[in-house]
Amino acid sequence: MTILFIGIDLAKNVFALHGVDERGKPALVRPAVRRDQLLEAAAKLPPCTIGMEACSGAHHWARRFQDFGHTVRLMAPKFVVPYRMSGRRGKNDAADAAAICEALQRPAMRFVPVKSTQAQSRLAVHTARQGWVSARTAVINRLRGVLSEFGIVLPLKAATVRSRAGEQLDTVPGWVQTVCRDLLAELQRLDERVAAYDEHIRLMAQADDRARALMAMPGIGPTTAARCWPASATATTSPTAASSPPGWAWRPASTARAARTGSGASPRPATPTCARCSSWERVPCWPPRPTSTTG
Repeated sequence: MTILFIGIDLAKNVFALHGVDERGKPALVRPAVRRDQLLEAAAKLPPCTIGMEACSGAHHWARRFQDFGHTVRLMAPKFVVPYRMSGRRGKNDAADAAAICEALQRPAMRFVPVKSTQAQSRLAVHTARQGWVSARTAVINRLRGVLSEFGIVLPLKAATVRSRAGEQLDTVPGWVQTVCRDLLAELQRLDERVAAYDEHIRLMAQADDRARALMAMPGIGPTTAARCWPASATATTSPTAASSPPGWAWRPASTARAARTGSGASPRPATPTCARCSSWERVPCWPPRPTSTTG
């Protein structure tokens, strides 16, 4: 009996494993595996396909399982839900692992690429920056709310709040002045923090050839360029049909150009920004509308 597919329900301390053989019959059912036992359990298994939900820690475990020769597939949790047992029996870790194992075997399932440590470290910078931006927005809203209690309504624009809040300090009671000064000081600190992370992202974008190529396109700056590449950890052979709107499909660029022009040459040379963008382009699936001969 050979285990071909294994679904693992990830957690902080206790994990659940569910494996099936070539006939689809359960061959490994372990509803409770401690965190310090998971790698040992994976090392003892023959090379197989392991499926997990793309959640916190999934990319770390995927890299560790790949070191043992396993093929790892990550799936968005919303794609696993339809395969989970309904009712109270389906609300446990073992049932979740079985649902992951079942979803893993679907031929039309869409998977999430496993990110490298470098890609995750770059994404951590973007995540931290977004957290500072959210905290700054919260401070601005708190400052506007405090002043509005005393009849001072400031506009939504952040720059206006910064300038006019300080001008209104003399018109509010003493303790409110203390609160507003502290909020303005916190706002200044967050501005400096966001600026520092903007510089981190700019340096990351300048150090990446693909990000520099993207920044050469109009409307794309360092933040967008540096964010695109860590999100896609591995280059795919072709874009998926799910990434296209209805009525469109992906074809190799040379094939699409030949279909339009009748030859393999492109009537307008393209400026490739990366291997993925220059190799594939989106084309309409429907046939061209016939030209009217009347009028």
